[in-house]
Amino acid sequence: MLMTARMPNPAFAVAGAMDGLNGVAKAISRTRLPISRELLHLRASQINGCSVCVDMHAKEARNAGESEERLFAVAAWRETPYFSDAERAALALTEALTRIADRPEPVPDAIWDAAAEHFDEEQLGALVLDIGLINLWNRLNVATQQVAGEHGV
Repeated sequence: MLMTARMPNPAFAVAGAMDGLNGVAKAISRTRLPISRELLHLRASQINGCSVCVDMHAKEARNAGESEERLFAVAAWRETPYFSDAERAALALTEALTRIADRPEPVPDAIWDAAAEHFDEEQLGALVLDIGLINLWNRLNVATQQVAGEHGV
């Protein structure tokens, strides 16, 4: 089946938007996190059904040295032994922030508190921004039907 995007990604179509998004990403990347951001991006993208980001972030994680076991297990991270407590806390936060409409308390205290046990305030801020940003990318790609594999990763 031939797949084509509805339009270029809006971040490219609107003057200055890509610069702004790249600026946020660069600020986030300056914060050192003891976990793989790619795994969080992959998990949010799986939830949101963003084929472009699932493809891209799985490849980027693999290129950064992630094992096949961990990549395959991201969707079922609760039931696997492959993730540290800090990674589990970050993945839980990723799911909560990605599924904010799914429950009356979108980010329960237990999820926030678990993340706060492993990350300081700057790291938590970076995580929240990063999760928000990947959700934005997912929505841009899904709305415009961007095609997986066309982004050169």
